[in-house]
Amino acid sequence: MARFFKYKSTTDLIAENERLGLDLRFSDDLAPLFLPLRVGERAVGNRWCIHPMEGCDGEPDGTPGELTFRRYRRFGAGGAKLIWGEACAVSESGKANPRQISLNARTRDSFAKLVDETRRAHRESVGDDADLLFGLQLTHSGRYSYPNPLIATHDPLLVGRYKVTKDTPLLTDDELKRLVDDYVAAAKLAVAVGFDFVDVKQCHRYLLNELLGARNRPGPYGGPFENRTRLAREIFQAIAAILPKHVLLATRMNAFDSIPFNPGSDGDGQPVDWSAPLTNGWGMSETDPFTPDLAEPIRWVQEMRTLGVQLVNVAMGNPYAQPHFGRPFEYPPPDGYESPEHPLVGVDRHFRCAEAIQRANPGLAVVGTGYSYLQEFFPQAGAANLRDGRITFVGVGRASLAQPDWVLQLLRNGKMDRKRVCRTFSYCTALMREKNHPLGQYPTGCPPFDKEAYGDVWKEVQDLRKKA
Repeated sequence: MARFFKYKSTTDLIAENERLGLDLRFSDDLAPLFLPLRVGERAVGNRWCIHPMEGCDGEPDGTPGELTFRRYRRFGAGGAKLIWGEACAVSESGKANPRQISLNARTRDSFAKLVDETRRAHRESVGDDADLLFGLQLTHSGRYSYPNPLIATHDPLLVGRYKVTKDTPLLTDDELKRLVDDYVAAAKLAVAVGFDFVDVKQCHRYLLNELLGARNRPGPYGGPFENRTRLAREIFQAIAAILPKHVLLATRMNAFDSIPFNPGSDGDGQPVDWSAPLTNGWGMSETDPFTPDLAEPIRWVQEMRTLGVQLVNVAMGNPYAQPHFGRPFEYPPPDGYESPEHPLVGVDRHFRCAEAIQRANPGLAVVGTGYSYLQEFFPQAGAANLRDGRITFVGVGRASLAQPDWVLQLLRNGKMDRKRVCRTFSYCTALMREKNHPLGQYPTGCPPFDKEAYGDVWKEVQDLRKKA
């Protein structure tokens, strides 16, 4: 089991970057990270974004739970000016797990309280929330819906994963069309409870991302580009028609899907057997599933801008099938494998893809991903990417669970608290994957650096595994 992260300084990382032939950049001038800007009609106070980090800690009816409120109060108090709220199911059948939050008429008052407490925590910590953007991600989990898999296309490479068989029926065109109303209903409530932007989720092989790559689906929602983007286009058009001007339309979108990996005989990830032409996939060619082909993602982002999208968060991969693409890691999740590539290669892939989308869309607010693996050096990488025009916002996911106040740490001390830096141990993912709980899902967080909330949860999960 190779361990890669042995770097004591950005000088070490720069040397490794040159050895690997990558394009990672670092700057000790962190000032770009704290520059304000405007996105549409909204002011944003700095360039830090907290990615949508799902806590799996809602109540069975979709109401945010105690840990949900705690997490967002900590995010609000941490100093980042762009908080990208986590995946919120637009229907019960589209939930990824039994504790996924869901905004509806029954839960709206609780969501309004969540927005209020997040903003209050920000004001108490930072002093002003007029330049804070807090949004909500609307999702349908598709093939990863926990009640039953709801697939948009038959992908032979994903048969046998998460209860999907070769006989699992496709969602019909009428069923897909009816989802537009579900997204609009949730978006209306998101506006009513005070969110600043609405994200239509198109990443990580959930439903809308699956449709983007559904080259083998027949009918109006599959095949050519125009059809594969149809449902998302209809959703954007319908939501844009009801959004007031002060609420932004956003999306988190995969730039690159790739294909599934399994543990090899040595524990390293190995791609599943495949043959060309590939019948599914977004951001990759039919003959090369390992190299991003951004022609269609760039085309789609440019079209989304005409539909009113003003904020794009760039992701990649499928966390259930090839986690090393989406989340370069030092330690694999329990259902994963050892990284088949140097994780810095994965970080570089993230940065290059986000840069390509940013440069093809000057003036668009683009959020980049892949920073957590760099540990205490991710601010220097983010500063360099902002300096060089590679990105608009620096997005932080797992590291925000370990140290939600990293922005304040940088402002006060010029560096982060090294004792609380995420080391990409994958504990958060391990908790997310554990289902042997009375509510069908354990909550997820950072056991190593947030023992107060997750220490006992982690111990319980470890004890369950010992008994298994």
